Amino acid sequence: MANTVENPLYSPFFGVMGATAAVAFSAMGAAYGTAKSGTGIAAMSVMRPELIMRSVIPVVMAGIIGIYGLVVAAVITNAIENGGNYSLYKSFTQLGAGLSVGISGLAAGYAIGVVGDSGVRGTAQQPRLFVGMILILIFAEVLGLYGFIVALILTSKN
Repeated sequence: MANTVENPLYSPFFGVMGATAAVAFSAMGAAYGTAKSGTGIAAMSVMRPELIMRSVIPVVMAGIIGIYGLVVAAVITNAIENGGNYSLYKSFTQLGAGLSVGISGLAAGYAIGVVGDSGVRGTAQQPRLFVGMILILIFAEVLGLYGFIVALILTSKN
């Protein structure tokens, strides 16, 4: 099929930008969550070194955010076609999918970092705070999951 108004030559650009946005923004959120939670773990481990392994949960949850972006980027990349058979509609839905998972991953990573930092420091002083911290981290993580679900729905559109 030749390049037409519905399938212009530049269509793959938007799909590639969707994959880029998925990985880049999700990785930024995961990196921020890991760094911010890591500083809290380091500060907490001075007072209570026996709680280090228990306090790694926010770092693991931040890493999962990066995986969401990687999965969506792989799905988008596998669907990109060259040669004029790639519509603008499909490329824009893939751009939207990448932005959906990427920006929600950035927000979730930020939330996980802030909660993880304060939570592990607070848990060192009051161990009963741990369950509350985990619940708040789950609600922060689910923000990234919402973007991931929307991205998968968008990538399934033709």
